[in-house]
Amino acid sequence: MTQARLLPRLLAPLGVALGALTLGAPRALGGESRAQAPPQVLPLEAEWCLEGTSGGCIQLEVPRSQRQYSLGLMQRPPLGPLRGMWFRFDPPEPARFWMDQTISPLDMIFLREGRVIAIEAAAQPCPRLPCRSYGPQEPADGVVELDAGEAARLGVVVGTPARIRWLNRPGAP
Repeated sequence: MTQARLLPRLLAPLGVALGALTLGAPRALGGESRAQAPPQVLPLEAEWCLEGTSGGCIQLEVPRSQRQYSLGLMQRPPLGPLRGMWFRFDPPEPARFWMDQTISPLDMIFLREGRVIAIEAAAQPCPRLPCRSYGPQEPADGVVELDAGEAARLGVVVGTPARIRWLNRPGAP
């Protein structure tokens, strides 16, 4: 098991916020401080089509590298309706997220085995460290972040099916 995978498992029970898998205080990423880095905008690679709700299909950006996970939605303006970011975890793990350097509140939807297991509605931006962390104690295999209020607007509740599919990538993980 790599240190990047082992540390979150060791620190999560102690209540150490990992952000979007970022350990500790802000640090330089690729030569830039996180505060100076432009917000990342990733391609739309997956979608979550809501079944039996008032929704539609949520188009999802998918971070792939440790840096992309760390930046998440920092410094991003609101995404708008039916847009989000999907963080995947394989194997499932206790996922703790924080709101350091985000501009607007977010809904965090925690997933496991194709179902919503927890929702942190309207998690508030954190103006300075230390930041509160969000997430259930049970392991998650994914987290979808949406603009605050989107989960309620779309009728997403604990137990809602969460079948996310890749766009234009047959056989993708």
